[in-house]
Amino acid sequence: MIWQGRLAAGGAAVEVEVDAGGRISGIRPLSGGEHPGLPYISAGWTDLQLNGFGGYDLNGGITTPEDVAGVTRALHKRGVAAYLPTVITGSYERMSQAMAAVAAYCGSGCPEAKSIWGIHMEGPYLSGEDGSRGAHPREFIRNPGWEEFQRLQEAAGGLIRMVTLAPEREGAIPFIRRLTDSGVVVAIGHTMASSDEIEAAVEAGATVSTHLGNGSQPVLPRHPNYIWQQLAEDRLWGTFIPDGHHLAPPVLKVMLRAKGSRSVLVSDCTQFGGMAPGRYQSLIGGDVELLENERLQTAANPAILAGSAVSLDSGIANAVRYTDMDLAEAVAAVTERPARVMGMSGRGVLAEGAVADLTLFDYDLAAGEISVKETVVAGTSVYRRTGASPKRP
Repeated sequence: MIWQGRLAAGGAAVEVEVDAGGRISGIRPLSGGEHPGLPYISAGWTDLQLNGFGGYDLNGGITTPEDVAGVTRALHKRGVAAYLPTVITGSYERMSQAMAAVAAYCGSGCPEAKSIWGIHMEGPYLSGEDGSRGAHPREFIRNPGWEEFQRLQEAAGGLIRMVTLAPEREGAIPFIRRLTDSGVVVAIGHTMASSDEIEAAVEAGATVSTHLGNGSQPVLPRHPNYIWQQLAEDRLWGTFIPDGHHLAPPVLKVMLRAKGSRSVLVSDCTQFGGMAPGRYQSLIGGDVELLENERLQTAANPAILAGSAVSLDSGIANAVRYTDMDLAEAVAAVTERPARVMGMSGRGVLAEGAVADLTLFDYDLAAGEISVKETVVAGTSVYRRTGASPKRP
């Protein structure tokens, strides 16, 4: 099959040919001069942190394979071809049950399940202090234990690929070493770590800062503090939530400048992403309110965020609108960079031999809006907007 589009970097019109095995077999320039109406084409967008979407919750009281399927289908409509279902702090029973549901969906054999690169385990080995723990329930936060992690990994069918933890927890540094040795990507997040503790975590193998600038105390020393330390640590990738609420636009702009080519955009979206404004109930946030501008806040205290409700397509547009990123760099921050973070060879790039995950989209520069036309996972079209031009046979 062949898909046609313009590259985000430079705008050249190309056709991407995909073989029967779901890999890119050729990329060729389109001849014939102007190609009006041709969408942009990129490697499939990847979200490394996703808690739910479209009313489907990956961290509810019970998570089912149908919930995972619902999240996956909803993400395809937003251009996300690959993601890490994120299971957050809870009892061992709730966390292991959610991971087993993801594993069951991945083992179902449906083409859409190829969108899941693995599980992101965010917690329970985090700071228990207010602010730094964010919305993670204090009663379930605990010190890391290798035996517990192995049991969770078994429940997940070996799918846990990333773990976010606080390096100041007792036993965290040797735990990081064991995770790294086992091939799991280690991220620092929801932390109150000192500069020395962050340095020790990086030396032990941590390579990522989770939603940098968030999951922190509302008041910090000007310097030093754990945000500056992670921004300055060149060995750490930084993931950022560009929803316009978690980081004020000027803060996002400065942080992306600081991290440069080691910046990755994530949604950290909850089940309320894609839903109508209104009041809702959540296991984690309780009574929450979703506003017209997609700000998700607690009903009891509107100053407190209750998570994100902005999908990655809007996040890309926001990054271009608010920061120095152009479209090509923003797309790189959701394609090739996440693949590098996760060590996924042959993913996140438009190149011969790469897995044919593709996102085709329109971008209105004047309005600063993105509209997804089609999402392709391993050579299979999993979403096409009504009225969009079909691929060529």
